[in-house]
Amino acid sequence: MSVVVTGATGHLGKLVIASLLDSGVPAAGIAAVARSKEKAAEFEARGVEVRIADYDDPQSLAAAFRPGDRVVLISGSEVGRRVPQHGAVVDAAKAAGAAQLAYTGALGGPEADFALADEHKVTEQLILDSGLPYTFLRNGWYSEVYTENLAPVLASGEVVTNAGDGRVSSAARADYAAAVAAVLTGEGHLNTVYELSGDSAWSFDEYAAELSRQTGSTIVHRSVSEAEHTAIFVGIGLPQPFAEILAGVDTAISRGLIAGTSGDLARLIGRPTTPLADSIAAALAS
Repeated sequence: MSVVVTGATGHLGKLVIASLLDSGVPAAGIAAVARSKEKAAEFEARGVEVRIADYDDPQSLAAAFRPGDRVVLISGSEVGRRVPQHGAVVDAAKAAGAAQLAYTGALGGPEADFALADEHKVTEQLILDSGLPYTFLRNGWYSEVYTENLAPVLASGEVVTNAGDGRVSSAARADYAAAVAAVLTGEGHLNTVYELSGDSAWSFDEYAAELSRQTGSTIVHRSVSEAEHTAIFVGIGLPQPFAEILAGVDTAISRGLIAGTSGDLARLIGRPTTPLADSIAAALAS
């Protein structure tokens, strides 16, 4: 039996493996599922088992899991393709006799009525239908969504959204990774749903003010309509359908759908979640 991390070479997957190792799980008890040995070389160097598989190749996934494995399915990044990809992982985990399938979905679950959440809701149902023991980790927003690419914001002096005065209860990606490690190694998490978010919610006016404080520059929040924001996304090269999905996220924020603070994340990781100001500071320092 191993603790198996799919999507291991992605931003979240790397942090999950680091969190597992930091929590004392032996490297030999961890399996990293990746598309190539080259991408996973850093794990192999630390003694982590590497299993080669691809979400788009069900045959490869058949060899990715073993009886009794505790698996996390980290949701794919290719919007529009995730349902068949996730379904292939679910089928392979079931066929192998996995003891647990944790899934990183979207905050709100069935109540999340914006387009970016649609594939997550379908995936949760696929897992329920499979009969596998499950843990649903409904992730809120990563602070890094906003802090990883600050250059355009600092250059323009603007944070542009169509979120109005809506609030976001974000947390650092490492916080969510620690929660994955906790449910894969602890007890009492089977057939359980967690709504994961930061300890407090912030507005984009507050975000702009914190950027201003830390940089010494004047950064403002400019609120636009959903149609205007979609056009801005298209103007920087995003496909129209994806631009509409992203603007739809801001509309969901304006409606309060990403502002929940259940406390589940802090309870799982045994500490407060990382404040937005800390994530901004880390991004500016890097």
